[in-house]
Parts: sequence; C-alpha cells; structure tokens
Amino acid sequence: MRVDKWLWAARFFKTRSLASDAVSGGKVKVNGATIKPAREIKVGDRLDIANSETRWEVTVKALSDKRGPAPEARLLYEETPESISTRETAREGRLFVQDPAADIHGRPTKRDRRQMDRYGR
Repeated sequence: MRVDKWLWAARFFKTRSLASDAVSGGKVKVNGATIKPAREIKVGDRLDIANSETRWEVTVKALSDKRGPAPEARLLYEETPESISTRETAREGRLFVQDPAADIHGRPTKRDRRQMDRYGR
C-alpha cells in the first residue's frame, strides 16, 4: 500500500494530495528515512509525521485504502508514548501563549484611528 494513501485513510491529512505533498517535502519518514509518496508500507513500519505544528511517531498496525470514520482510522496505527507526551506538552504550551496579532484584523477603521490618536496624546 502507498504511504500517501495510508496517511489519507488514517486521517493524518485531509486530502490525498496534501499527504503526497507532505511526503515529497520530507515531512514524513518511514523507519527514519525520507521517502517518496509511492513508497510501499507494511504493518510494523514506524512513521514520523510532521503536520504543521503537530508531530506524531506511530507504528502501522493495519492497512486500509479507504477513508472511514475517525474511530476506525485510529485502529490503523499505534502512537508511541513519547509522541503522546510531546504532543500534550506542546498543546499545553500553546494554550498559555497568546498570539500578539490575534486582536488585529486588517487596517484600522476611522473609529479605531481616532481612538488610537486619543490615547496616543
């Protein structure tokens, strides 16, 4: 089974083309080696997956070329305990950090500009 198709079926990526692009870009490694999207995987392979801010280390438990519900997709792999703890600490770290630009939504309006001038003096 192709690795990009499995990643899509296991719901790591929303589309198969996103999975293929991630594999081509080096974001997915099988047993520690960078691969191509057409690489065949088998049960027992270890995958390191980086999807934006999230990283997973999983072991392939089953193969499926059909994308099903999330509970069934979770049965296709087993995540390592180290990966789970790393993801949890990263998630908790993101909870307490506020993005400085979160309140900025484009250019200020006339009203916003007047308020900034008023407070600036």
